[in-house]
Amino acid sequence: MDNEPRRYGTLGRAPGTGGRAVRGGLAVAAGLLALLVPLTPASASGGAPAPATLGDGAPPAAAAPGSGTGSSAAPAPSGSGAPASENSKASGPGTTPEPAVTGTGDVPVTAARLPAPTGPHPVGTVSLYLRDTSRPDPWVPSVKVRELMVSLWYPAAPRHGRRAPYMTPQESEALLKGEGLTDLPPGVLAETRTSAVLGARPVGRRHGSPLVVLSPGFIRSRKTLTGLAEELASRGYVVAGIDHTYESRGTSFPDGRLATCVACEVDHEKGFGEKAVAVRAADVSFVLDELTGPRPKWAGASLIDPGRIAMAGHSLGGASSLAAMLKDGRVKAGIDMDGTTYAPIPPEGIARPFMFLASPEHTPGGGSPAWDRDWGLMTGWKRWLTVAGAQHSSFTDLISLADQLGVPHEGELSGDRSMKITRDYVLAFLDRHLRGRSRPLLDGPSARYPEVGHCSPPRSTCS
Repeated sequence: MDNEPRRYGTLGRAPGTGGRAVRGGLAVAAGLLALLVPLTPASASGGAPAPATLGDGAPPAAAAPGSGTGSSAAPAPSGSGAPASENSKASGPGTTPEPAVTGTGDVPVTAARLPAPTGPHPVGTVSLYLRDTSRPDPWVPSVKVRELMVSLWYPAAPRHGRRAPYMTPQESEALLKGEGLTDLPPGVLAETRTSAVLGARPVGRRHGSPLVVLSPGFIRSRKTLTGLAEELASRGYVVAGIDHTYESRGTSFPDGRLATCVACEVDHEKGFGEKAVAVRAADVSFVLDELTGPRPKWAGASLIDPGRIAMAGHSLGGASSLAAMLKDGRVKAGIDMDGTTYAPIPPEGIARPFMFLASPEHTPGGGSPAWDRDWGLMTGWKRWLTVAGAQHSSFTDLISLADQLGVPHEGELSGDRSMKITRDYVLAFLDRHLRGRSRPLLDGPSARYPEVGHCSPPRSTCS
């Protein structure tokens, strides 16, 4: 494990390789290709030079809570302390968010769009601002409260309304500026079309919806898993996507502040991966408390069945799924999409269901030593699936958006195809383990998805 290049997300550094940036992501024209194609281990350790558009990996300055200019003072709670919607002025339960992005009307027809969800339910969304007063921020200890932005996607009543922006203009600009892509319109990612309606009324019976927590890759926003979240919500799940503050290029808060990537300054240090997944596991437990506790912070929380909770994540977020399961017994099942794991499984193992869904780099017998180690300690239902033609970002929205913008990428799968595979296999896993439904897709190779190989360690081939 110690010799394996650590890949926290499409962007990130590899500890043990001199702190050189391992980068990739989304872009328009040649520069954006850099956002989608991570450097090889050789280039990360001083081999082939990085593309000129990437710079040397220095993270942007971080705006600590309270100032928007780097001050570490935490803001005073507003009003009664109820969670504020990211896109609203009002923050009380049941309020319809007022979009923060105004003055532009509908999204231009030329904007990229995410593939529409395929389930029977319309999808609504809100964002919550949550404050964990029990702990200081782990990346900025002078900030005495851990602040989190959480997006909720859920089955909703039919409604013609404003569709949620993909991300805020601030977040779009931070991502592009962080990659040195100054020739692009700074708000281009904020114009991406989504399907969820802001503030739509939640529908469903009490405790009728399982809850799925989504965690993004390192340096990535929770918004990069929107396509998966909308699909799950259209199938009757409540989905909570968490931005782990100071771990992404930019997280917008309701008062206009933007928290940037403080953790990028230390991601080359020994033990960073272990600390990061522990931080995220604590974030997940807090969010579960806020959504399923005696005084839930979302007006639609009665939909959630607290006995049916799972977690899925990409890259570091996938590694954090395992860490969260080990920390919190409420998380009944987990999915790791292409993320090296760090949290140690105890010798007695873990018996809850778990699935690896990966690019070909994560193959048994040397491709992913951490997964080989953990596989033997997973004593319950488990699957290890690899997707031929996928790359690291194929399990996020980024490849789909790149295809629409005419941007080449390293993976052989189209964005729509990789999105369909991700959605269908994640949904099959959740249906099986949270709803008790038979899903033969998980039992062996499928003619519908010849790209997906079922792995049986220690064999190094997947059929």
